[in-house]
Amino acid sequence: MQLADLLAHPTPLPSSPRLLALLLTELKQWQPDLRRIDQFIKADPVLTLRVLQAANEPSLGLSGQVNSASEALALLHLDQLQAMVSRAIGQASFKVGAGLPLAQFWGYSQDCARVARALAGLLQYNQQAAYVTGLIHALGELTLRAALPQVAELDESCPPLDLNRAFVERQDFGFCYLDVSSALARQAQLPQILCDALAYADAPFDNDACEPLAGVMHLAQWRARANQLGLQKNALTVTFPSLVAEMLGLDIDMVLQQDPIDWSSQVGGRVVATAPT
Repeated sequence: MQLADLLAHPTPLPSSPRLLALLLTELKQWQPDLRRIDQFIKADPVLTLRVLQAANEPSLGLSGQVNSASEALALLHLDQLQAMVSRAIGQASFKVGAGLPLAQFWGYSQDCARVARALAGLLQYNQQAAYVTGLIHALGELTLRAALPQVAELDESCPPLDLNRAFVERQDFGFCYLDVSSALARQAQLPQILCDALAYADAPFDNDACEPLAGVMHLAQWRARANQLGLQKNALTVTFPSLVAEMLGLDIDMVLQQDPIDWSSQVGGRVVATAPT
């Protein structure tokens, strides 16, 4: 299957049932708390993508300019959000197979988003764009797993959150989850900075555009995946993407110091999707 064929038959992607329930309850309040709504949406990759897609509709006059859930909420009506949540509830039965439990996927995505935001802040880049990119960057993995049964066959030799997963997928299929995520972002008319960061996150300085946010994403993925794999000090040092970090003016200590997460509380890589802090 070619990437264009995959995108021509979009797969409904799942949101966390717990977050959907909390969000729907809040939206039905007489005076919904917009801050809570914002937090719930920013905890979920699919909802974030859909909210940004709605806010970047050409009819609103800001196509390709809205790059955060907070900005999107300022443009949308609550009844639009309620309709999105209702549709998402109907897609909550999505299955990705034993190799990538959805709770682990949601937790990993939130971890990556938080690390990306922290690194962007250190480098004085757009933190909101970095957070969104980190949150939605692995949606392509869910799309691949739903459309191509053979993707799950890779899990035995290369787990879905392995550091080399993008490389292995490209070898086998000609494209990887990041290519799919970038294409989904383009379809949703998200800002170019997000699309480029997703497209080049596995090789951020191998392209003419040289988008620094792609470098941030590369480091954030490494940190979040290293946690999922349970890598300790020596393995962190060996696998650290030093060339990418050097291009950004960082070293391993600077990256690790930006961890906004208590990794020790996540035992065995098992995580639960919660609203971000």
